[in-house]
Amino acid sequence: MISKIESLLEDFESGKLTRRQVAVSLAAMAAGALASPFSRADDAAPDSFEAISLNHVTLRVPDLQKTSRFYQEFFEMPLRQHSPTVHILGVGKSFFGLEQGNSNEPGRLDHYDFGIAHFNADQIRVALRKRNLEIEDERASESFKFHDPDGFHVQVNGPDYVGHVS
Repeated sequence: MISKIESLLEDFESGKLTRRQVAVSLAAMAAGALASPFSRADDAAPDSFEAISLNHVTLRVPDLQKTSRFYQEFFEMPLRQHSPTVHILGVGKSFFGLEQGNSNEPGRLDHYDFGIAHFNADQIRVALRKRNLEIEDERASESFKFHDPDGFHVQVNGPDYVGHVS
């Protein structure tokens, strides 16, 4: 929607649209947004949800301290949060998670996380159940995980989620 508004303003500034045409166009866009199923709480849950960010990726590694030190030093990722078994490293507005795994196994992808526009955990769970997907953290409202159709571990939450260590 922002690109449409910018285009309208460019057309206005270049003389292609009058002030009234811009005002009418903006009003129509606002009315359309209000009619959107994402803006009304009383509508049935939608079947799809817009992922607007790749919030984070988390690896399970055999040596948490060694791996964390590598990413902090090589990629200049600051340590934002940590516990004895979890490190959250900063990557711009996102983060990179590291979790202590089994020291006898190679590192592996644990999960990836999408920031969802207009995040509503209950609505997303309803849509996932319709697809017969396994959901974890049934009561969590800020963030939860599920397994996609191929078995990948996926986490979803609002786009501003910053992670938590326990």
